[in-house]
Amino acid sequence: MNLTELGYAAGWRLARTLPRPVVAAAFRAGADRAYRRGGRGTAQLRANLRRVVGPDLPEAELDELVRAGLRSYARYWMEAFRLPSLSRQEILAGFRLDGADKLGADVASGRGAVIALPHSGNWDAAGAWVAATGWPITTVAERLKPEAVYERFLAFRQGLGMEILPTHGGERPAFEVLVDRLQAGTVVPLLADRDLSARGVEVDFFGGRTRMPAGPALLAIRTGAPLYVTTMWYESDIARAALDGPLELPDPSSGSLEVRVRVLTQRIADGLAAGIARHPQDWHMLQRMWLDQRTGGPGAAPQPPATTGTI
Repeated sequence: MNLTELGYAAGWRLARTLPRPVVAAAFRAGADRAYRRGGRGTAQLRANLRRVVGPDLPEAELDELVRAGLRSYARYWMEAFRLPSLSRQEILAGFRLDGADKLGADVASGRGAVIALPHSGNWDAAGAWVAATGWPITTVAERLKPEAVYERFLAFRQGLGMEILPTHGGERPAFEVLVDRLQAGTVVPLLADRDLSARGVEVDFFGGRTRMPAGPALLAIRTGAPLYVTTMWYESDIARAALDGPLELPDPSSGSLEVRVRVLTQRIADGLAAGIARHPQDWHMLQRMWLDQRTGGPGAAPQPPATTGTI
């Protein structure tokens, strides 16, 4: 077991066993230390948030936004570590989804739904809430190193009731399985604000060019399943989310499949941007985001093996 795996294992064990106020204070203090240290992840978050808020926000206010963003990111980790110890009722009480009635109707109708998520708030709590509600949920996860950490996160999410497909190496291509799941009425959430494959769709995002995964748009076009964009954020004592949509799918006569995927992915980008702009402190994007940003060196902020739209 290497040091990275040991760190995750210790985090899971201590976060579950200690009282929440103690754990929350420790993670908050860690976020504040990261802010004062000002490493690469903090600098990248600052650059990303500057794109979101624009050039007119005073530097002092941006400083406070970065500090709040790091505290929100630490809260995600703390709550993710504690999720497996929560009861079903605690999971249901700890998350609220605006538009849940629409999602429930989609599941009941047997057509399922595609949900495009940002790296905001607590997407693991959202997935656990869907499963605890009794709705089938399937997503995909990139296989990251070290393998033992990936396996730990895989078991963690499966234990919460989610079906997790690997982006590659499965018995069938993940896209084909997701098509089948949607046609059986399954909820398919996919993180959609950052492409991990370098093969994504180029879109405009906060006035700059970036790439986003084609998977959410392609799945919706292929299956006709409703496609939602989700805003995610924290309130004082609860994780929140709100569905926007379903988005209008491009008419088949409007162009080739490639053109329609590009148009719909831009609509996803616009919806994600609107939600992030409302809650910038809860956008956990400590990685390079825009095509004109420099590629950073070593020392990037840690990310959990993410559920991803790169399929």
